[in-house]
Amino acid sequence: MSAGVFVTGTDTGIGKTVVSAALLAALNRTGSRAVGMKPVASGCRQTTDGWRNEDAQALVAQSAGAPDYCLVNPYALAEAVAPHLAARAAGVEIRIDPILAAFVALSTNADCLVVEGVGGWAVPLSPTLMQADLVRALKLPVILVVGLRLGCINHALLSARAIVADGCRLIGWVGNRIDPDMARAEENLATLRELLPAPCLGVLPFAQTPAPAQLGVFLSASITRLLT
Repeated sequence: MSAGVFVTGTDTGIGKTVVSAALLAALNRTGSRAVGMKPVASGCRQTTDGWRNEDAQALVAQSAGAPDYCLVNPYALAEAVAPHLAARAAGVEIRIDPILAAFVALSTNADCLVVEGVGGWAVPLSPTLMQADLVRALKLPVILVVGLRLGCINHALLSARAIVADGCRLIGWVGNRIDPDMARAEENLATLRELLPAPCLGVLPFAQTPAPAQLGVFLSASITRLLT
């Protein structure tokens, strides 16, 4: 099975997709065949090809080999709410087996899979399934995306603690400057580097229109070595 990583975040809307797409671009630039996956996406639109999610499509666009959308995003849910609620509204239950099958199928044509989570870390996928259960089933290490804004230290430390407590391996974190006017940004970064129990793998600049190929250069070379 391919190497891979699970990308989670300190919250929703803090740039998991931006980081995942930048990582895919960086990996593919090295000659590795990297493919993105977003197993669960809530907030999809109906198209002639079926339900589609903008974040999942961004991962497809940066993936090697034009992977099948339905493998990249097995659970495409219409309502832009917590996934277990969106699934309930759609009359489905999110299960691990279809996600594992899609992961294996994508692995047959990839050296590395970048799997983007949904929301923050402690998100329920069903009444009996937490996101951490999926990460353990996929046996993937975790990268934490820290949205750099007021409160990020608390959110990052709590997320890191939860990842470890859930029996998963945190291999690093990426800072994403989502607030260009954040006060004491560099001091906050220094505190995160000091207190988080994993290395900083890069800090992405603020970008109104993120370009994955350009942002990939801000990721440490160590992150691609970890995954290739």
